[in-house]
Amino acid sequence: MGLLKKAIWFTYLGTAACLYTAHAGADQLVQFESAAVKPTPFQERNAQRNGQVLKASPGTMLKGYLTRPQGNGPFPAIVVLHGCAGILPSVKETWPERLSSWGYAVLVVDSFSTRGIHDTCHGLFVDRVYDAYGALEFLSKYSFVDPQRIALMGFSAGGIATLEAVQLGGAEQLMERQFKAAIAYYPICSAANGDMAVPTLILAGELDDWSPAQKCRKMMTQRSGKGSPVQLDVYSGARHAFDTPEFKTGIEAYGHRLEYNAAAADQSISDVRVFLRRVFGD
Repeated sequence: MGLLKKAIWFTYLGTAACLYTAHAGADQLVQFESAAVKPTPFQERNAQRNGQVLKASPGTMLKGYLTRPQGNGPFPAIVVLHGCAGILPSVKETWPERLSSWGYAVLVVDSFSTRGIHDTCHGLFVDRVYDAYGALEFLSKYSFVDPQRIALMGFSAGGIATLEAVQLGGAEQLMERQFKAAIAYYPICSAANGDMAVPTLILAGELDDWSPAQKCRKMMTQRSGKGSPVQLDVYSGARHAFDTPEFKTGIEAYGHRLEYNAAAADQSISDVRVFLRRVFGD
Protein backbone atom coordinates (compact mmCIF):
# COMPACT_ATOMS: atom_id res chain seq x y z
CA MET A 1 0.00 0.00 0.00
CA GLY A 2 1.43 3.36 -1.05
CA LEU A 3 2.14 6.22 1.32
CA LEU A 4 -0.84 8.26 0.15
CA LYS A 5 -3.24 5.35 0.54
CA LYS A 6 -1.91 4.64 4.02
CA ALA A 7 -2.46 8.26 5.01
CA ILE A 8 -6.00 8.18 3.68
CA TRP A 9 -6.71 4.85 5.38
CA PHE A 10 -5.55 5.77 8.84
CA THR A 11 -6.73 9.38 8.85
CA TYR A 12 -10.04 9.03 7.04
CA LEU A 13 -11.27 5.49 7.59
CA GLY A 14 -14.53 6.62 9.20
CA THR A 15 -15.20 9.32 6.65
CA ALA A 16 -14.45 7.05 3.72
CA ALA A 17 -16.71 4.33 5.09
CA CYS A 18 -19.58 6.77 5.41
CA LEU A 19 -19.05 8.11 1.91
CA TYR A 20 -18.89 4.66 0.38
CA THR A 21 -22.07 3.44 2.07
CA ALA A 22 -24.21 6.57 1.96
CA HIS A 23 -24.73 6.21 -1.79
CA ALA A 24 -24.47 2.41 -1.92
CA GLY A 25 -26.16 0.77 -4.88
CA ALA A 26 -26.33 3.94 -6.96
CA ASP A 27 -23.31 2.93 -9.06
CA GLN A 28 -23.39 0.04 -11.52
CA LEU A 29 -20.20 -1.98 -11.74
CA VAL A 30 -19.29 -2.41 -15.42
CA GLN A 31 -16.44 -3.89 -17.42
CA PHE A 32 -14.93 -2.69 -20.68
CA GLU A 33 -11.65 -2.68 -22.56
CA SER A 34 -9.23 0.18 -22.83
CA ALA A 35 -8.69 1.39 -26.38
CA ALA A 36 -6.17 -0.47 -28.49
CA VAL A 37 -2.80 1.27 -28.70
CA LYS A 38 -2.38 2.14 -32.36
CA PRO A 39 0.93 3.01 -34.05
CA THR A 40 1.30 6.64 -35.04
CA PRO A 41 1.55 7.62 -38.73
CA PHE A 42 5.26 8.29 -38.18
CA GLN A 43 5.78 4.79 -36.76
CA GLU A 44 3.81 3.25 -39.62
CA ARG A 45 5.89 5.07 -42.26
CA ASN A 46 9.12 3.92 -40.63
CA ALA A 47 7.85 0.36 -40.46
CA GLN A 48 6.82 0.40 -44.14
CA ARG A 49 10.27 1.59 -45.17
CA ASN A 50 11.69 -1.42 -43.34
CA GLY A 51 9.16 -3.82 -44.83
CA GLN A 52 7.33 -4.24 -41.51
CA VAL A 53 3.65 -4.10 -40.60
CA LEU A 54 2.73 -2.69 -37.22
CA LYS A 55 -0.42 -3.84 -35.47
CA ALA A 56 -2.39 -2.22 -32.66
CA SER A 57 -1.78 -3.60 -29.19
CA PRO A 58 -4.99 -5.03 -27.72
CA GLY A 59 -6.77 -3.20 -24.92
CA THR A 60 -6.86 -4.19 -21.24
CA MET A 61 -10.02 -5.26 -19.47
CA LEU A 62 -11.00 -2.61 -16.91
CA LYS A 63 -13.65 -2.02 -14.27
CA GLY A 64 -15.72 1.10 -13.91
CA TYR A 65 -18.63 2.59 -11.99
CA LEU A 66 -21.56 3.90 -14.01
CA THR A 67 -24.06 6.41 -12.61
CA ARG A 68 -27.00 7.78 -14.59
CA PRO A 69 -29.55 10.51 -13.91
CA GLN A 70 -33.23 9.81 -13.57
CA GLY A 71 -35.12 9.68 -16.84
CA ASN A 72 -34.58 8.20 -20.29
CA GLY A 73 -32.08 10.64 -21.78
CA PRO A 74 -30.14 10.79 -23.95
CA PHE A 75 -27.90 12.56 -21.44
CA PRO A 76 -24.54 14.24 -21.86
CA ALA A 77 -21.88 12.21 -20.07
CA ILE A 78 -18.57 12.48 -18.23
CA VAL A 79 -15.71 9.96 -18.13
CA VAL A 80 -13.79 10.38 -14.85
CA LEU A 81 -10.14 9.45 -14.23
CA HIS A 82 -8.88 9.02 -10.65
CA GLY A 83 -5.57 10.16 -9.18
CA CYS A 84 -2.33 8.27 -8.55
CA ALA A 85 -3.58 6.63 -5.33
CA GLY A 86 -6.61 5.04 -6.95
CA ILE A 87 -10.31 5.78 -6.55
CA LEU A 88 -11.01 7.95 -3.51
CA PRO A 89 -14.55 8.23 -2.10
CA SER A 90 -14.92 11.75 -3.48
CA VAL A 91 -14.21 10.45 -7.00
CA LYS A 92 -16.31 7.30 -6.72
CA GLU A 93 -19.25 8.80 -4.86
CA THR A 94 -19.30 12.58 -4.41
CA TRP A 95 -18.54 13.70 -7.95
CA PRO A 96 -20.79 11.15 -9.72
CA GLU A 97 -23.67 12.06 -7.41
CA ARG A 98 -23.07 15.74 -8.08
CA LEU A 99 -22.73 15.37 -11.85
CA SER A 100 -25.74 13.09 -12.17
CA SER A 101 -27.82 15.63 -10.22
CA TRP A 102 -26.85 18.11 -12.96
CA GLY A 103 -28.15 15.71 -15.60
CA TYR A 104 -24.94 13.92 -16.67
CA ALA A 105 -24.28 10.20 -16.91
CA VAL A 106 -20.93 9.39 -15.28
CA LEU A 107 -18.42 6.58 -15.79
CA VAL A 108 -15.59 6.44 -13.23
CA VAL A 109 -12.71 4.43 -14.68
CA ASP A 110 -10.75 2.09 -12.42
CA SER A 111 -7.34 1.89 -14.09
CA PHE A 112 -5.66 -0.11 -11.32
CA SER A 113 -7.57 -3.10 -9.94
CA THR A 114 -7.53 -5.37 -13.00
CA ARG A 115 -3.84 -4.57 -13.53
CA GLY A 116 -2.92 -5.29 -9.90
CA ILE A 117 -1.63 -1.74 -9.41
CA HIS A 118 -1.80 -0.09 -5.97
CA ASP A 119 -0.63 3.38 -6.92
CA THR A 120 1.43 5.26 -9.49
CA CYS A 121 2.44 8.22 -7.33
CA HIS A 122 6.10 7.63 -8.13
CA GLY A 123 5.63 8.36 -11.85
CA LEU A 124 3.28 8.62 -14.84
CA PHE A 125 1.27 5.76 -16.33
CA VAL A 126 0.71 6.48 -20.03
CA ASP A 127 -1.84 3.70 -20.64
CA ARG A 128 -4.50 5.78 -18.89
CA VAL A 129 -5.02 7.84 -22.03
CA TYR A 130 -6.20 4.64 -23.73
CA ASP A 131 -8.34 3.80 -20.71
CA ALA A 132 -10.15 7.09 -21.27
CA TYR A 133 -10.86 6.34 -24.91
CA GLY A 134 -11.98 2.81 -24.12
CA ALA A 135 -14.45 4.29 -21.63
CA LEU A 136 -15.62 6.77 -24.26
CA GLU A 137 -16.30 4.00 -26.76
CA PHE A 138 -18.08 1.90 -24.12
CA LEU A 139 -20.21 4.77 -22.84
CA SER A 140 -21.20 5.89 -26.35
CA LYS A 141 -23.09 2.65 -26.94
CA TYR A 142 -25.69 3.22 -24.20
CA SER A 143 -29.04 4.45 -25.51
CA PHE A 144 -29.41 6.86 -22.58
CA VAL A 145 -26.11 8.60 -23.46
CA ASP A 146 -25.71 11.27 -26.13
CA PRO A 147 -22.48 10.16 -27.87
CA GLN A 148 -21.93 13.66 -29.24
CA ARG A 149 -21.75 15.18 -25.74
CA ILE A 150 -19.17 13.29 -23.69
CA ALA A 151 -16.45 15.06 -21.70
CA LEU A 152 -13.32 13.77 -19.96
CA MET A 153 -12.56 14.78 -16.37
CA GLY A 154 -9.48 13.85 -14.35
CA PHE A 155 -7.93 14.53 -10.96
CA SER A 156 -4.19 14.97 -10.33
CA ALA A 157 -2.53 12.12 -12.29
CA GLY A 158 -5.92 11.64 -13.94
CA GLY A 159 -5.80 15.33 -14.81
CA ILE A 160 -2.44 14.82 -16.52
CA ALA A 161 -3.91 11.91 -18.51
CA THR A 162 -6.87 14.14 -19.40
CA LEU A 163 -4.63 16.81 -20.90
CA GLU A 164 -2.61 14.18 -22.76
CA ALA A 165 -5.78 12.56 -24.10
CA VAL A 166 -7.08 15.77 -25.70
CA GLN A 167 -3.80 17.38 -26.74
CA LEU A 168 -4.05 18.47 -30.34
CA GLY A 169 -2.34 16.01 -32.69
CA GLY A 170 -1.84 13.38 -29.97
CA ALA A 171 -3.76 10.21 -29.20
CA GLU A 172 -7.05 11.90 -30.07
CA GLN A 173 -6.22 11.84 -33.79
CA LEU A 174 -5.84 8.05 -33.69
CA MET A 175 -9.28 7.40 -32.20
CA GLU A 176 -12.58 6.81 -33.98
CA ARG A 177 -14.43 8.84 -31.33
CA GLN A 178 -13.30 12.04 -29.65
CA PHE A 179 -14.27 13.78 -26.43
CA LYS A 180 -16.12 17.08 -26.75
CA ALA A 181 -14.62 18.78 -23.69
CA ALA A 182 -12.04 18.21 -20.94
CA ILE A 183 -11.70 19.18 -17.27
CA ALA A 184 -8.42 18.71 -15.40
CA TYR A 185 -8.17 19.23 -11.64
CA TYR A 186 -4.64 20.13 -10.45
CA PRO A 187 -2.64 18.42 -13.22
CA ILE A 188 1.07 18.89 -13.78
CA CYS A 189 0.76 21.15 -16.82
CA SER A 190 4.33 20.68 -17.99
CA ALA A 191 3.20 17.34 -19.43
CA ALA A 192 1.18 19.19 -22.10
CA ASN A 193 1.93 21.93 -24.64
CA GLY A 194 -1.40 23.70 -24.09
CA ASP A 195 -2.87 23.17 -27.57
CA MET A 196 -6.04 21.18 -27.05
CA ALA A 197 -8.39 19.53 -29.53
CA VAL A 198 -11.47 20.37 -27.44
CA PRO A 199 -12.51 23.15 -25.01
CA THR A 200 -10.55 22.53 -21.81
CA LEU A 201 -10.87 23.75 -18.22
CA ILE A 202 -7.87 23.49 -15.87
CA LEU A 203 -8.36 24.07 -12.14
CA ALA A 204 -5.29 24.68 -9.97
CA GLY A 205 -4.45 25.66 -6.41
CA GLU A 206 -2.25 28.70 -5.89
CA LEU A 207 -0.26 26.96 -3.12
CA ASP A 208 -0.09 23.51 -4.75
CA ASP A 209 3.47 22.21 -4.32
CA TRP A 210 2.81 18.95 -6.21
CA SER A 211 1.19 20.35 -9.36
CA PRO A 212 2.37 23.97 -9.30
CA ALA A 213 -0.03 26.51 -10.74
CA GLN A 214 2.95 28.38 -12.17
CA LYS A 215 3.60 25.54 -14.61
CA CYS A 216 0.03 25.88 -15.85
CA ARG A 217 0.45 29.64 -16.23
CA LYS A 218 3.66 29.03 -18.20
CA MET A 219 1.89 26.51 -20.42
CA MET A 220 -0.81 29.06 -21.15
CA THR A 221 1.75 31.66 -22.27
CA GLN A 222 3.45 29.14 -24.56
CA ARG A 223 0.33 27.99 -26.40
CA SER A 224 0.54 28.35 -30.17
CA GLY A 225 -3.07 29.49 -30.46
CA LYS A 226 -4.07 26.39 -32.40
CA GLY A 227 -6.96 24.18 -31.35
CA SER A 228 -9.75 24.94 -28.92
CA PRO A 229 -10.05 27.45 -26.05
CA VAL A 230 -8.29 26.61 -22.78
CA GLN A 231 -9.40 28.18 -19.49
CA LEU A 232 -7.12 28.19 -16.44
CA ASP A 233 -8.67 28.95 -13.02
CA VAL A 234 -6.24 29.34 -10.10
CA TYR A 235 -7.72 29.42 -6.59
CA SER A 236 -6.15 31.61 -3.92
CA GLY A 237 -4.79 29.81 -0.86
CA ALA A 238 -5.60 26.35 -2.26
CA ARG A 239 -3.31 23.33 -2.15
CA HIS A 240 -3.30 19.99 -3.96
CA ALA A 241 -6.60 18.05 -3.71
CA PHE A 242 -8.42 21.21 -2.60
CA ASP A 243 -11.80 19.77 -3.67
CA THR A 244 -11.36 16.52 -1.71
CA PRO A 245 -13.31 16.34 1.60
CA GLU A 246 -11.17 13.39 2.72
CA PHE A 247 -8.40 15.92 3.36
CA LYS A 248 -10.25 18.34 5.63
CA THR A 249 -7.33 17.76 7.95
CA GLY A 250 -4.35 18.30 5.65
CA ILE A 251 -1.72 15.58 5.27
CA GLU A 252 1.79 15.21 3.89
CA ALA A 253 2.29 12.58 1.19
CA TYR A 254 5.40 12.02 -0.92
CA GLY A 255 6.75 15.32 0.37
CA HIS A 256 3.70 17.33 -0.70
CA ARG A 257 0.78 18.91 1.12
CA LEU A 258 -2.78 17.75 0.41
CA GLU A 259 -5.55 19.82 1.95
CA TYR A 260 -9.25 20.49 1.37
CA ASN A 261 -10.26 24.12 0.88
CA ALA A 262 -14.01 24.72 1.10
CA ALA A 263 -13.98 28.10 -0.64
CA ALA A 264 -11.85 26.85 -3.53
CA ALA A 265 -13.86 23.63 -3.78
CA ASP A 266 -17.17 25.47 -3.97
CA GLN A 267 -15.90 27.95 -6.54
CA SER A 268 -14.36 25.20 -8.67
CA ILE A 269 -17.60 23.22 -8.63
CA SER A 270 -19.45 26.31 -9.82
CA ASP A 271 -16.83 26.88 -12.51
CA VAL A 272 -17.13 23.28 -13.72
CA ARG A 273 -20.89 23.55 -13.99
CA VAL A 274 -20.72 26.82 -15.93
CA PHE A 275 -18.08 25.36 -18.25
CA LEU A 276 -20.14 22.24 -18.99
CA ARG A 277 -23.24 24.30 -19.65
CA ARG A 278 -21.33 26.52 -22.03
CA VAL A 279 -19.76 23.62 -23.92
CA PHE A 280 -22.84 21.41 -24.13
CA GLY A 281 -25.39 24.19 -24.39
CA ASP A 282 -27.53 22.94 -21.48
